[in-house]
Amino acid sequence: MMMQGIRKAGQSLVGKLLVALMFGFLILSFAIWGVGDIFQGYGRNAVAIVGKREISIEQMRTAYQNETQMLTRQQRRSITPEIARALGVDQRVLSRLITEATLDQVATRMGLAVSDDTVRDVIFNDPNLKNASGAFDRNRFNELLRAIGLTEQAFVREQRAATMRQELAEMVIGGISAPVALQELGHRLRNEKRDIAYAVIPETAAGEIATPAEDVLKRFFEERKAAFRAPEFRNANVLALTPANLADAAKVSDADARAHYESVKTQRYGSPERRTVQQISFPSIEEAQAAKAKIDGGETFEAIATARNVSEQDLTLGTFTREGLFDPAVRDAAFALAQGAVSAPVQGGFGAVLLRVSEIEPERLKSFEEVAAEVRNEVATSKAAAQISELHDKIEDQRASARPLGEIAKEFGLTLRPVGPVDAGLRKPDGAQEAPLPGGDATLTAIFGSDIGVDNEALRLPNNGGYVWYEVTKIEPPRDRSFDEVKAEVERQWRADEVAAKLSAKARELIQRLDAGEDFATVVTAAGLNPEEASDLGRQDQSDALPRNVVSLIFGTPVGKSASAAADGQGRILFQVKAATVPPYMRTTEEAENFVRLFTSSLSDDVLMQYVGKLQKDLGVSVNQAAFRNATGGTQN
Repeated sequence: MMMQGIRKAGQSLVGKLLVALMFGFLILSFAIWGVGDIFQGYGRNAVAIVGKREISIEQMRTAYQNETQMLTRQQRRSITPEIARALGVDQRVLSRLITEATLDQVATRMGLAVSDDTVRDVIFNDPNLKNASGAFDRNRFNELLRAIGLTEQAFVREQRAATMRQELAEMVIGGISAPVALQELGHRLRNEKRDIAYAVIPETAAGEIATPAEDVLKRFFEERKAAFRAPEFRNANVLALTPANLADAAKVSDADARAHYESVKTQRYGSPERRTVQQISFPSIEEAQAAKAKIDGGETFEAIATARNVSEQDLTLGTFTREGLFDPAVRDAAFALAQGAVSAPVQGGFGAVLLRVSEIEPERLKSFEEVAAEVRNEVATSKAAAQISELHDKIEDQRASARPLGEIAKEFGLTLRPVGPVDAGLRKPDGAQEAPLPGGDATLTAIFGSDIGVDNEALRLPNNGGYVWYEVTKIEPPRDRSFDEVKAEVERQWRADEVAAKLSAKARELIQRLDAGEDFATVVTAAGLNPEEASDLGRQDQSDALPRNVVSLIFGTPVGKSASAAADGQGRILFQVKAATVPPYMRTTEEAENFVRLFTSSLSDDVLMQYVGKLQKDLGVSVNQAAFRNATGGTQN
């Protein structure tokens, strides 16, 4: 009806004017609201638009596939689109392409360019494109082009753009270095040591906990009903094909085992020579020569060390293999000495030194008889690994015929493992833990991502470790459990909460006295507790007595103050910080240099991200989610 009215109105002069005005208004409206792209074609096939640059569907698809293939080679297993999206590969690739488009436009706007000679040097100096003699290898270059699917011209274009982006980034972050104040803070966080006095408040200190009335437990249950909910449980069958479960060491002949032992004995069963090296440092080679003359004249190595204020603890450099000594000059001198002998002065990388080898652990090679069982198992496993691919194909042929996993396992002499019922944490309904699955978390995740009756693709284990097939046989959905079902569990949790509350209250009373100035040992002894001490405690230190959460709180408590923290299995830990020490910050040490390098890199990344973010905000970035899903194989919504 509307179209008929328009045609009728268009027959008169006034009607034609009105129709023209109406369509003009509509076209103007479309333009204002951005629908004008339909007429222009701009952005229609773009995954994203950055300023005036489009990222096409094909560009996104190619980059995404390349990233997935690289990940497949690294993981040595098939990376499905679902796994790739779970790992965030699609978003990572899109973010990279948007960043590249941003930097490319800024470089163009600034009139920057990269010369042909620079691009040529970058390619010719790439270590991945050099042969054993260190020269550019054209064959390796051609293999790379085939692997990434680019022509030589396209590769050079990409390399030119990448070099330009790198140069632009260097302009932004090239002068950044970690401020000294932050270096000192990092040094403190890494090297601060604390001395504490502490005592364990055992669960028995809570006293007798009376049996609660049933209405108390029911109220406790109702307030925490979700915590007692039964999770989803699943049953599955798992069939693993691995070298380990195919290997039969009994079938390995003595000749094969000995041949394998001979081929690997030096690398696998040899223990290299180790030497305990002592060292005395001197300001100059002349002073070291004078000290060596005194030793040759009858003075002891220890006497020279004492004169140089070198403690007995600092005298020993450590016990090393030849490769373990970093300084070449020290390494060569130490491994040329007889045990107990003192070296001639050595000009090492950190100054002049005299060396003495106090102990030599000779090289040792285990005999075949000592490792025969291990060798036979390795040979059997290696032979089994060669059968994996062929047997995998035979099993897949059987699965294509819709045969159940149980029948397939029986035909090939493999063990079908029934699993479950288990939850997503591999726990059984009674709280016991199911034995680990072949393939680990990947298999468990796959089981909980599948359904009954689904023909699942085999999971490939990393490092050519074999395959795992699985089928879900039963699913018990999550449900609320009644009070009667979990009464014993409710009472255990109620009792645990009561004990924790009483211990916390007792700790608060003791802390008030300690913070008022009373002596730690006196206070805890009067409370029936055993005072203990811990010295030189670092932030990363932890033990059964002082677990990680307690150590973390110790370093958050001011010196002279007290606090407490729960410790699983031991009640509560009460402590008082006695002292905190930080060694002087020496900026010239190797540790400090490594930290500055890592911190500067992190700081540079943050600055570059902020710079790119500001550029993207100025240029404008829009993402076409439908085209993005199309390029990456995502689900269409």
